[in-house]
Amino acid sequence: MVRYRQQIDVPFSYEVVFTRDLFGPHNETLAETLRRESGPVRMLVFIDQGVLTRWPDLSSRISQWCDARPAVVRLVGAPMTVPGGEAVKNDLTFVQRLTHQFQRCEMDRHAFVMAVGGGAALDAIGLAAAVFHRGLRLIRVPTTVLSQDDSGVGVKNGVNFDGMKNMIGTFAPPYAVLNDALFLTTLEPRDWIGGLSEAFKVAVLKDADFFRELESSAEALAARDLDAMARVVERCAILHLEHIRQGGDPFEFGSARPLDFGHWSAHKLETLSNHELRHGEAVAIGIALDLFIAARMGLLAFEDCERVCAAMERCGLLLWHPSLVRRSSASGALAVVAGLEEFRQHLGGRLTVTLPEGLGRKREVHAIPVETVEAGVAWLTARHAARQKAARKVV
Repeated sequence: MVRYRQQIDVPFSYEVVFTRDLFGPHNETLAETLRRESGPVRMLVFIDQGVLTRWPDLSSRISQWCDARPAVVRLVGAPMTVPGGEAVKNDLTFVQRLTHQFQRCEMDRHAFVMAVGGGAALDAIGLAAAVFHRGLRLIRVPTTVLSQDDSGVGVKNGVNFDGMKNMIGTFAPPYAVLNDALFLTTLEPRDWIGGLSEAFKVAVLKDADFFRELESSAEALAARDLDAMARVVERCAILHLEHIRQGGDPFEFGSARPLDFGHWSAHKLETLSNHELRHGEAVAIGIALDLFIAARMGLLAFEDCERVCAAMERCGLLLWHPSLVRRSSASGALAVVAGLEEFRQHLGGRLTVTLPEGLGRKREVHAIPVETVEAGVAWLTARHAARQKAARKVV
């Protein structure tokens, strides 16, 4: 027998830049990114329809910006509009349509794709770019809080399949990520607030000082203070990037996913609500549930559980939804509990859920009793009812 062990070390490096007015006539951020290549690059641009609704001149602004820099970039046709929102991730044919477009445009492995949009559009476009010719060069321009502080800066892409979140996807680091804070100014309230859940997630697990900043800035964030939000987005994104770089498992070969605190139930709640809940909204509920579970297990003081929940609510995040109490018609069990097994299957191996051990620290657990989930749902339901009652008294 002959056994040869192959070992390949491939360094990955990409820039994440925080700027404002990315496609303004005097902003050179994108040009500086593309000048790492020799000569003008060929680039195909896709824009989320939801972004164009609020920035109707964006396509022409991008074209004008590129036309003014012929030595840097050459557009492969006019920017193309694509659907946004979770629906685009539920349509696998969308990825096929994009690959047909890449083929028609004769894109090669040196060509660039620039995706401008929310997290769902970036995920789907990123998957298509990653599999065509085994990888085009992707520049992400996230336009929501959630995509700027979390999903848009990482190394994953994917689409949903058969009711399961991100069932089909790859790990493919982008060429660059360009965060433009001005895009946040036109977000509807749900998208402005929803992305903050990922900031609370990473703060509770990794950075108690960052949690205290979120806590003290809650009212400013709820009031749409752009400078406050820009600071949160930058700190949150960098914490995610540091975890990918330092966590020891950037492509998740293990059974743990430390930054998916609150996500085992969040993914299930999105499906149970038929995606009425957006990802950030579902994550907020999932965080609250996991905070209770951590407190019940003795990992977290209940006062800290309540403190984090109160801070999230002051920002405008809601911590309850009817899908949380939905039960199986066959067994009568809480439907959200099935999210634990689905989470385990997605990761593979032993169930591993990351919970906070105090603020700023984490612990992995391998079992969560159903009774504890039931108690957590009951606590969140009672808490929601009390808040509703208090709100009626104020009115």
